Amino acid sequence: MAIKKFRPITPGTRFMTVSSSEDITKKKPERNLLSAIKKTGGRNNAGSISVRHHGGGHKRMYRFIDFKRDKDGVPARVASIEYDPNRSTRIALVVYKDGEKRYIVAPNGLKVNDEVMSGPNAEIQIGNCLPLKEIPLGMNIHNIELKEHCGGKLVRSAGGSAELMAKESGFAHIKLPSGEVRLIPLGCRATIGQLSNLEHSNLTIGKAGRSRWLGIRPTVRGVAMNPVDHPHGGGEGKAPQGNPHPVSPWGMPTKGYKTRSKRKDSWYIVKPRKKK
Repeated sequence: MAIKKFRPITPGTRFMTVSSSEDITKKKPERNLLSAIKKTGGRNNAGSISVRHHGGGHKRMYRFIDFKRDKDGVPARVASIEYDPNRSTRIALVVYKDGEKRYIVAPNGLKVNDEVMSGPNAEIQIGNCLPLKEIPLGMNIHNIELKEHCGGKLVRSAGGSAELMAKESGFAHIKLPSGEVRLIPLGCRATIGQLSNLEHSNLTIGKAGRSRWLGIRPTVRGVAMNPVDHPHGGGEGKAPQGNPHPVSPWGMPTKGYKTRSKRKDSWYIVKPRKKK
């Protein structure tokens, strides 16, 4: 997939780049697999802003994605590769032998009319979903379950892939894209291959309006606010560079402070994502 640039006939197109969308084979989604998305504007049920900088955005429909891949032993044909506005990777519409249609996240190299299958007896090929105990070491995988039969939770964004490093004592050692090596039960499922839309991380938004299409509102610096609005606010004139205590509006440290729970799942982490 290539990146498309524009002649800068307007300021907004000078730096903007988009995907060429050569891999997309169908523009209209499957109606039976769609659902409306209700916008919240970053507000909770009380009407208070719970997520800052959210709001607006283009109207979208949600595509139901089969992250569980639990239709075992039934081959499915890839009918189309489609764009999904709710995720960075492409999705594939697969049609099973019994006529059922489902969406799956599309791995790189999957083409129309290819055949995919899920289950412990599936072949080792791109797009097939198997338990980790059936996958050979060194394979690139994605859409990985954390618990059996709960659906894939890890490695689901564009260009992502994890590596199966080892198997021992009922667990698989998985090297995630962040560099973290994590233990996952061998009964959990994963899909073979690397996810599609590899060039997504190289795209340039290029103008403020495109961020608004994505539902991202402007972010105001804390040092530009008043003391009543932010801990960094106030001061006579311009505050000195290098705030001694960079914090969020509610006082939580923001640079170098670890917010990950130490008790929740540290036993499963063989190697952290950052070297000490």
